Amino acid sequence: MSNERTYRPEWVPEERADDFATAYVKKQEESTSSPQPTKRWVKRKERSVAEYVKGVLNNDRTILAQAITLVESNAAKHMEMAQQMLNELLPYVGKSIRIGITGVPGAGKSTFIEAFGKFLCENGHRVAVLAVDPSSSITGGSILGDKTRMENLSRDPRAFIRPSPSGGTLGGVHRKTRETMLLCEAAGYDVILIETVGVGQSEFVVRSMVDFFMLLALTGAGDELQGMKKGIMELTDAIIINKADGGNKPKALAAKEEYNQFLHYLRPATPGWETKAYTCSALLGEGIPEIWQVIEKFVETTKNSGVFEMRRRNQLKDWIYSMIKDYLESSFFSHPQIKEKLPMIENNVIAGTLSVTKAVQQLLRIYENKKESE
Repeated sequence: MSNERTYRPEWVPEERADDFATAYVKKQEESTSSPQPTKRWVKRKERSVAEYVKGVLNNDRTILAQAITLVESNAAKHMEMAQQMLNELLPYVGKSIRIGITGVPGAGKSTFIEAFGKFLCENGHRVAVLAVDPSSSITGGSILGDKTRMENLSRDPRAFIRPSPSGGTLGGVHRKTRETMLLCEAAGYDVILIETVGVGQSEFVVRSMVDFFMLLALTGAGDELQGMKKGIMELTDAIIINKADGGNKPKALAAKEEYNQFLHYLRPATPGWETKAYTCSALLGEGIPEIWQVIEKFVETTKNSGVFEMRRRNQLKDWIYSMIKDYLESSFFSHPQIKEKLPMIENNVIAGTLSVTKAVQQLLRIYENKKESE
């Protein structure tokens, strides 16, 4: 064979060469094929602000996703571009209904949001789902994977799902989720669903950026009410008892009555609106149209009374103060002199040689002197 070669070790005696020889036949493809060219990764051209604005307004889902990534970036250059883009989009925002959804573990938030979102899409709405995911402490990325949990809704061209990492801070939720919401409104989505992870303070942050806030609960209301924080209950405009199907339906109806009795003694979250409990089965789609009717009634009532617009204005003021606090905190801890002195002052407090109040005063004095010298 033309492509057969024989090899033998150098130490083999010539008279016994054949005994130690090894025949090696090259594969045909090795001898004839040319080496594959190495793939070159071409860096994607960075879009201009005008391209982002045009793409978002045309509901180009790819550009919308890239615009959200730009908003979520902490790089100074990206933040500047994001703010320019948002300023140009401001005339096109504010026309959606913003709904916050939270719930106890196991209440079926993702199943409910998928069923609710599909119902809205089938009735002529365009729905954006912003899921405030906890951030991985290692990568900083989202770890819940909402697109995999809402598979059917994610395939609907009238829906857009975006899990947003919180960045480990409530301030991150406040800024990034708000700005993402504005982008989705500019892209034409008229119902924005914001899902919280249900871990305490995040509910208060989401309440401060939505029109209507609902709590998903389970049956067995007696036990639930014992563990439910009164503060969370006072934030809600509706309580939804999910999984009201099969043998669980009588329990869900009983839970509804118990919740309504409890809610009767609480101050309503929205002036002029009575918070009530409702039942539904996200699995079967039962009760979903009625919940949307409740939300439509809420919007009509609050717009007629002026509460809707007042809440929106107050939310913008709250956003201003939240951003100021976030900036001051970041500015304080990033100053070189604070970073240098903070460990020593912390150790003095821990050792009992310096009071906490004195320590704070020292740090603020260092920071303020530094600011004066700039």
